[in-house]
Amino acid sequence: MARVGPFHPRDDAMRYHVLAADYDGTLATRGLVDPPTVEAMKRLRESGRKLVMVTGRVLGELLELLEEPTLFDRIVAENGALLYRPETKEEVTLAEPPPPEFVARLKLQGVGPISEGRVIVATWEPHQVAVLEVVREMGLELQVIFNKGAVMVLPSGVNKATGLQSALRDLGLSAHNVVAVGDAENDHALLAAAEAGVAVANAVPTLMERADWTTTGDHGRGVVQLVERLLDDDLAGLEPELARHHVLLGEDDEGREVRIPPYGLNVLVAGASGGGKSTLTSGLLERLAEARYQFVIIDPEGDYDEFEPTMKLGDPHNPPTVDEVEELLERPDAPNASVNMLGIDLKDRPGFSDQLIPRLQDLRAHAGRPHWIVIDEVHHLMPAAWQPAPMVIPKRIAGMLYITVSPDAVAPAVLETVDVVLAIGPEAEATIRLFCQAAAIPAPRGLEGIELKPGETLAWFVKKGRAPVRVKTVPPTLHRRRHGRKYAEGNLGPDRSFYFKGPEGKLNLRAQNLVAFLQLAEGVDDATWEFHLRQGDYSTWFREGIKDEELAAAAEDVAATRGLSAGESRARIKAAVEERFTLPAERTTSA
Repeated sequence: MARVGPFHPRDDAMRYHVLAADYDGTLATRGLVDPPTVEAMKRLRESGRKLVMVTGRVLGELLELLEEPTLFDRIVAENGALLYRPETKEEVTLAEPPPPEFVARLKLQGVGPISEGRVIVATWEPHQVAVLEVVREMGLELQVIFNKGAVMVLPSGVNKATGLQSALRDLGLSAHNVVAVGDAENDHALLAAAEAGVAVANAVPTLMERADWTTTGDHGRGVVQLVERLLDDDLAGLEPELARHHVLLGEDDEGREVRIPPYGLNVLVAGASGGGKSTLTSGLLERLAEARYQFVIIDPEGDYDEFEPTMKLGDPHNPPTVDEVEELLERPDAPNASVNMLGIDLKDRPGFSDQLIPRLQDLRAHAGRPHWIVIDEVHHLMPAAWQPAPMVIPKRIAGMLYITVSPDAVAPAVLETVDVVLAIGPEAEATIRLFCQAAAIPAPRGLEGIELKPGETLAWFVKKGRAPVRVKTVPPTLHRRRHGRKYAEGNLGPDRSFYFKGPEGKLNLRAQNLVAFLQLAEGVDDATWEFHLRQGDYSTWFREGIKDEELAAAAEDVAATRGLSAGESRARIKAAVEERFTLPAERTTSA
């Protein structure tokens, strides 16, 4: 399996914003937290990170043991069934408790001692047989969880992972910015829910096997060791152990998976219009969305309006604002977003982008997300002559995905940050050479003689010093209606419209969308229609303006078919457009 490495964090924001820790056997030894562990947690809080305790204990008995409950931003008690806010002393039950007669029936069966919380009912082995029998007889939807001899009864589906998710929603944070540490059987779900899972040295063997790292220290000493690593390098050295999170790009010629870490890198997707950049990008973003990494797309031309994993902000008539983008992404349940800039004047779009990106970086600094910032048509927003302020593209930025037709049209300050180049189309080799020339770095070896088929990319991991590799990419599985209303009836702008000029250039009829194109095509004289057909102007516009390779190919076939009258070629082009687009019936006419 090919991977990028070694990992070097460069983002100005932390990756791990939260330490989620079990209590007994992890923070505590024989029920108490020692002073060195408390001091380590205080240092962690001073670094700007948050502490969440996730324990199976009942809240009342836990608070009797803690000298400083407010050291924790949130406490999840009762194995995920209760959320506690130490600053305000608010309690939130996260599940329904069993009926009172349940405990009465357990006592009749001789079960004891029994501990009751707001939701949880707990006892000890060997009473699990009696507990399960009472659950069965009463027909209750309850589960039994074992934890080093303890027998905990909770509503089905409630565990430390669900409790952690509730705490993170309350804090407005993502599980992808959490490292969790535990020691026992009931910590499996907790570690699996976090970006990084750590077991202390005294953990049960099965937890050590599943953890990403096991400390050499036991109990609180292990937590101190984890805190020191967090403060030292934000667990950068642990990245090779986190391959389970790496995002699949595709397979190389040997059938080996090629994956990209979801954190710490910048990716450039480059190639001519119609070459497959959108398909490749959509597939990557789709897999990031499936894994619940948050992204925002800065979309100058509205190409991602109908990309299903996103919520759209802005349209040709209602320009987005930086404030509304930030307000959306700050929500605890914030979705992925695409920011449509068509309502912003062309000359003002770079300025809008320059304002938005620092705000997104500020959001990352305190919330850890969005995990990825996607900039489509980056050559328009950050052209070669662009001189960015350091706050826009800092040297340590990461988690950026840039998309362009040609790297040499992009600002060198952007190219200098790129770690992975994904070149698309028949000129992929030339695209990488252009990138190297513009970035002032040597071209890689092994570029010669590489031919790409549709659905392939030439992937070059810039910092690894290896030759580029041909990758058959994984296509998106969701249906993306990429060419929708904007192309059918929106206003593409003067630079992307089609102009009927005629063989002598006497006309200047602008078609700002496909509906207008078909209407004008019906009205122009045969000489004008056939002039543009023979010139290949229709296929060029479909490929570059409408960004539809299939439609462009269909127009080329029509132009290459001999013996067609002007009316017949009009009808075929119209049919090709209508096959791929839903056009408003009242605004189209027959050719």
